[in-house]
Amino acid sequence: MAERNRRTVRDLRRGNRARVLQRLYFDGPLSRQELGPVTGLSSGSISNVVAELSAEGLLEEAGVVDSDGGRPRTLLRVAPDGGLLVGIDIGETRVRVELFDLSLTELARTERLLAQHGYDVERIVAHVRTGVADVLRDAGADPRRLLGIGIGVPGIIERDGPEGTDGTRGAVVHGQTIGWRAVPFEQLLREAVDVPPEVPLFIDNGAKTLGQAEMWFGGGRGAGAAAIALIGSGVGACVDRGDVLDEDRTSLALEWGHTTVQLRGRRCRCGSIGCLEAYAGAEALRERWREAGGPLPEDADDETALAALLAAAYPGRRGTPDPVALALLDETAECLGAALADLVNLFLPERVLIGGWAGLLLGPRLLPEIRRYANEYALSHAAARTTIEMGRLGPDAVTVGAATLPLADFLARGGSRPEPGGTGAPPRTAVNAVRERHRTSVN
Repeated sequence: MAERNRRTVRDLRRGNRARVLQRLYFDGPLSRQELGPVTGLSSGSISNVVAELSAEGLLEEAGVVDSDGGRPRTLLRVAPDGGLLVGIDIGETRVRVELFDLSLTELARTERLLAQHGYDVERIVAHVRTGVADVLRDAGADPRRLLGIGIGVPGIIERDGPEGTDGTRGAVVHGQTIGWRAVPFEQLLREAVDVPPEVPLFIDNGAKTLGQAEMWFGGGRGAGAAAIALIGSGVGACVDRGDVLDEDRTSLALEWGHTTVQLRGRRCRCGSIGCLEAYAGAEALRERWREAGGPLPEDADDETALAALLAAAYPGRRGTPDPVALALLDETAECLGAALADLVNLFLPERVLIGGWAGLLLGPRLLPEIRRYANEYALSHAAARTTIEMGRLGPDAVTVGAATLPLADFLARGGSRPEPGGTGAPPRTAVNAVRERHRTSVN
């Protein structure tokens, strides 16, 4: 019984730390007096937690503010140098690796192009291994300060895959469009990447990491529900519900690119026919533009081809728009609008955001038409309560979102450091984590 009680006290203490850290991270800087009402903790508990976190280098002072009739109040914030995070985007055209501090300020970055070798698993693992080593070296960073590595990948993520050589289980990736079938990606990375064994890996769908970044820091902030579309060489989406500090918050990755927009339509790279990705993905747009006679070099990659297509359709004041290019892009806008209408009808989001490198190129030109088509295909009541906008975080959104995976886990653990055998399971909110541990300790 004594051991159970000790576990309960420890878990409640960790939960208190998590509440303070999360509030300061998302709403700070705040004073000790302001922390009480927003966390529900007593002034004594606030003082104890702040003292602990400050002694560990996780909090720092951020100035003072005057108070009515009393002493000035000291503001507190999460210390940016309290730890390091790595975010990795396994994209369609490149592997991007970035090192961040706790404020998600970029400290170093590197990229590896994929055009020549595609999605060979061994080469991707090597890119991640050398990329992590490079950003740590370039920033002069100690790997022991890493709080975790987050990775966004295409495909469906299966947790608790086959047991690895160290006895642990990790994430398995099913990426049909890139030729990955049950790839034990976490296990391969754990064996290859040179970081301390206690540094956890967090692997999730790239559209989901994009969505988390937009919900935390971008166009989704403050929305009760949002759908975020990732348009690159392929197409994906996620639906996010709840505030970032909501214990019931949910985030769902969707294989949206493989919903049908045309019966008996074009063959998709997934093997099916009529998929959205076969019409709106940059790889498909490259092939459609070439089939239509667009002037493209044989070795043109997706980014070069999409830029050429847009330049042909919108040549500027002195040029003549190519009617074939305009028609192709209008069909693309209609496919995207119809598919977004499906998201609106199914999930009733307050906001729909368009991101991904190709989405950021297409959006400024096609957004008015995408909105028009979405309104035509969606239920009127659902469409009237939804706005369709561009994502705000730019091409680095997937990488930033990947870094939020270990950050969310760190905040939920109340700032405690990773322990050996860290797992890449999706982080829970601090409230849910404490509730689960509390049930275990008292049953």
